[in-house]
Amino acid sequence: MAAPAVLLLVVFFLVPVVLCFVLAFTNARLVSPEPSTLIGLANFERLLHDPLFWQSLRNTFYFAVVVVPVQSALALVLALLVNGSSRGTNVFRTLYFIPVVTSIVVVSILWKFMYQQNGLVNHLLQAVSFNTIQGADWLANPSTAMPAIIAMSVWQAVGFHMVIWLSGLQTIPGELYEAAELDGTTPWQRFWHVTWPGLRNTRTFILVTITIAALSLFAQINVMTSGGPLGSTSTVVYQAVRVGFQQQETGYASAISLVFFALVLTISLVQRFLTRDKD
Repeated sequence: MAAPAVLLLVVFFLVPVVLCFVLAFTNARLVSPEPSTLIGLANFERLLHDPLFWQSLRNTFYFAVVVVPVQSALALVLALLVNGSSRGTNVFRTLYFIPVVTSIVVVSILWKFMYQQNGLVNHLLQAVSFNTIQGADWLANPSTAMPAIIAMSVWQAVGFHMVIWLSGLQTIPGELYEAAELDGTTPWQRFWHVTWPGLRNTRTFILVTITIAALSLFAQINVMTSGGPLGSTSTVVYQAVRVGFQQQETGYASAISLVFFALVLTISLVQRFLTRDKD
């Protein structure tokens, strides 16, 4: 009964992982008349001296450092606003969640048009500022390209983590809030002493999932900027895909993927250790 699922896991997970570990130590190419040979740590030595890799790594961490706290905090605020059964709550939950079920490729294409020189974003800025602000070509400027992608990514994914926060909020017993109100606590005190401790497991899950998703940034970059301008939006995953499929250097792309896997695994383990149940 488990054979179909096990077969899929082996073909689409186990085999690619093993191949990645093996190919990282070879000079394999995607299409080549010459057989691949073992070259030891040459790919990793090349990685250490590749300026684009280090730039991509900085961009990846920059994206994650901004997105993780902003997206998780905004999702929590939205969850607090729609928590309850008042009139209109379901409508707002649906509106906030619609971007999540929309394809990231479609969202990226739409926002790419919005960020153009004559796009919606610049028109709104001009309308709000009474034409005193002249909008920029957001995705063509190295200083604004990554912040523009960050804003779009937070908007697209915040609804999903809002639902996770909301599920955590609804597991907190109402009696705790009633007891806190009887003690004369303020809303902030109720949040800090009742809500926030009750969300311990939820915030651990959200922290890990947002971090992994942020470090794996690819689709938005591929659709909106192709790593530019001047490599200002290139990420580790995007570089691995570009090197492996466009430049057809499978061995070097596997080395990049292997380093990326080690980084994500290390960060995830550190997060789990810091957020563990100390009791």
